[in-house]
Amino acid sequence: MLSRRSLLKASAALPFAAYATRVVAAAPPAEVITPALIEAAKKEGTVVWYTSADLRVAEAIGKTFQSKYGVTARVERAGAERIFTRIGQEYSSGIYTADTCNTGDLAMFILWKQQKLLAPYVPEEAAKNIPAEYRDVDGMHAVARSSLCVAAYNPGLVKPDDAPKSFADMLDAKWSGKMCKANPSYSGTIITSTYQLVKALGWPYIEKLAKQKTLQVQSATDTPNKVVLGERPVMFDGNEYNVFIAKEGGKPIEPIYVSEGSPMIAMPSAIFAKAPHPNAARLFQSFLFTPEGQQLFVDIGGLRSVHAQVKDKAGRKPLSEIKILNEDPEGLVTHIDEIKATYSKYFGV
Repeated sequence: MLSRRSLLKASAALPFAAYATRVVAAAPPAEVITPALIEAAKKEGTVVWYTSADLRVAEAIGKTFQSKYGVTARVERAGAERIFTRIGQEYSSGIYTADTCNTGDLAMFILWKQQKLLAPYVPEEAAKNIPAEYRDVDGMHAVARSSLCVAAYNPGLVKPDDAPKSFADMLDAKWSGKMCKANPSYSGTIITSTYQLVKALGWPYIEKLAKQKTLQVQSATDTPNKVVLGERPVMFDGNEYNVFIAKEGGKPIEPIYVSEGSPMIAMPSAIFAKAPHPNAARLFQSFLFTPEGQQLFVDIGGLRSVHAQVKDKAGRKPLSEIKILNEDPEGLVTHIDEIKATYSKYFGV
């Protein structure tokens, strides 16, 4: 099985350059949801969906689809790397279980496309409402959801006016020993954000941050938990959707959109060429890109949608108002070892 580094090298055009630098021309015509498609899907009876989406939103999407079309949606939820490994093992053994897949690792989809594991399919809603820069040139996959990597604070421990507003603010002596940060050696989201931070502010900034006695945790999910529990009042980086879910669940956490900009992580969806339920797979893929399907990702999952008709949930800052750091995937591939080694040197991890 390929390592994450191999995946990154296989996707030298990671988001959003993987989409944005090309003109959609080779993709098949967009397809609408027809009565014939629905009937064919009903005859198959089931769609099997592999996803890394939070179980709560994944199950809600599956139940809504099943209620709407009378087709059972079998949700198989796991982390992106586990899904990648599972698909590799299944296909090596001639086992074809998954119909569709959606994870937060575009590299997987690029590699699967190279291996001819994906089927071309463009839902009408995706063609009309998902910008071309978020769709594969050949119609093999498109971004069904996305999330930002943000900072956050505990409002029970930090007053809103006192919370840091920028990465520069976080170097203030008053935040020494009061922050937590995820480790780029363990998290794909964090290695992306750390690289972008180095590009924007340089390694001297990281060196200064390390002197702030910043607590190191593994994943972009761990940092929001530390803030909610009050173990650290400020989170340097982490998943925005975890912040939303915690905040809207009544827990003490508020996102910070730093003035320098926040990274975005793309999360594509695709159909497998050897899907055992091809019609149900097409119907499900189409449903994911409808305003109804996209709104479920946003409202329940705390995620972001690039669908033109989908609205941000009340109380959340609109994506259009947030500064986003530009990604440089080719640079990340080139400097991945340097990032891990230099970061480890400064933080002693």
